[in-house]
Amino acid sequence: RTMSVEVYSGTITHGRQDAERAASKIPHPLYDAPRPLGMHVGAAPLLCTALTLLCAVQFVELVKNDRHMPVAVAAVRALTEVLKSSSATTMMGVQQELHDASVQLQSYSSAISLQSGCKLFTRFVTRTAKESVSFEECKKQLIDRGEQFMQRTATSRQKISSLADPFISDGHTVLVHGFSRGVTSVLVHAAASEQKRFSVLVTESRPDNSGYDMVTELHKHGIPTTLIMDSAAAHLMQKIDFVLVGAEAVVENGGIINKIGTFQLAIAAKAFSRPLYVAAECYKFARVYPLDQFDLPEATRNGGPLSLPIPDGVKVVNPKCDYTPPAYITLLITDLGVLTPSAVSDELIKLYN
Repeated sequence: RTMSVEVYSGTITHGRQDAERAASKIPHPLYDAPRPLGMHVGAAPLLCTALTLLCAVQFVELVKNDRHMPVAVAAVRALTEVLKSSSATTMMGVQQELHDASVQLQSYSSAISLQSGCKLFTRFVTRTAKESVSFEECKKQLIDRGEQFMQRTATSRQKISSLADPFISDGHTVLVHGFSRGVTSVLVHAAASEQKRFSVLVTESRPDNSGYDMVTELHKHGIPTTLIMDSAAAHLMQKIDFVLVGAEAVVENGGIINKIGTFQLAIAAKAFSRPLYVAAECYKFARVYPLDQFDLPEATRNGGPLSLPIPDGVKVVNPKCDYTPPAYITLLITDLGVLTPSAVSDELIKLYN
């Protein structure tokens, strides 16, 4: 039944790091809220059912307890629990519950990968519902497909790492931009399982300096790593063999939305005839078609205030992400296979239909 409890999410956030930061500040949906609090998505508070509240609890706890789990995977796990706990008696009821839970999750993080992951999960688990004889059989099938989708998302990095191995050879120097768990997985797998000797240049990735996290992670696994200034990337481009980046989202035309500075790396790489590879999970494939740098989702536009003191009256432009067109991308290494940018639209049709 509908509960008179509203959950407060603080500010709408973007990406894994912001989701972790938000999860550490917000009250736990069940245990920490001392009074009914309003979850604000836009201007309207969202009234929660017991099931969407359960979904919020699952998501917040997963993000808090496992720093290596992408927010999209945490969302898929939480939605799977929604299926298992659902008391709906019709397919329309199940779809409504999944929709409400997805809206709830997106109030905690506005990461594009979370939005596309929720949509793909709902499409995947419900697309064969009409083949069932009874609703009980249908619900069992939905749960089975939910578990199957969850398993696919959990193993996607291992598949990407295996597919990426042939691209890294002994003596290579790889340039990466900031911190990406997918890229980290690829490099650690190549160094450990294949016993390859290569070195990595990591950009600082200002303004959040996520490159420091990447350097720490690679150094922990014994991979020779050099931290470079963002502005030195073009200067050092002739010394590297290829650029490897992650993605916040892979868009319909085969381009990517990623951490700010990715586009300028791509331009420099093309100027020096260096390949640019993208490591991205299929749940990051989004039904988005940017026309230019200023046609991106709202959540990617504002990176927040800078930590350095700025004189009064000076404007600051600090976007979170930029858009790299497909012309600058050599290949996308995904859990669906190694794709050219032009193949992404076909894979999107398969995923959603």
